[in-house]
Amino acid sequence: MAKAYDIPAEYLINRLVENLKRDKKIEPPQWASYVKTGCHTEKIPQNRDWWYLRCASILRKVYIHGPIGVTDLRGEYGGKKQVGYSIAHHKYSGGAIVRRALQQLENSGYVTKRSKGRIISDEGMKKIDRIATEVYKDLANSMPYLQRYG
Repeated sequence: MAKAYDIPAEYLINRLVENLKRDKKIEPPQWASYVKTGCHTEKIPQNRDWWYLRCASILRKVYIHGPIGVTDLRGEYGGKKQVGYSIAHHKYSGGAIVRRALQQLENSGYVTKRSKGRIISDEGMKKIDRIATEVYKDLANSMPYLQRYG
């Protein structure tokens, strides 16, 4: 059985997005259509499903790096911003986006809160492992380096 560590993140996250769209507890907030993802970005996200993509990415990061907090995730999704003529500095992403996504994942039962951050729940681990196994079966023939996980 393949795990999230074994599958390329791009394929796993895309499959998770499809599953999270069907979940009724994960819905983009009203402000999601016109908000920037951080002060380092210039425009709003161009992908209409960016909320589901961010939730799936956060779920994978909690699975791999867990226990992880909001500040750590803000740093992960942040980026460089040019400040005047000096060199660019790292800026955090928006905290409301990460916080709201984690709250929705908690309400769905995929993530649980601990004293030092969030960790993946048993239900979330089952879901990601099942999806990783499906992705592995789809990609095993086209990517020979994945066959060692079979």
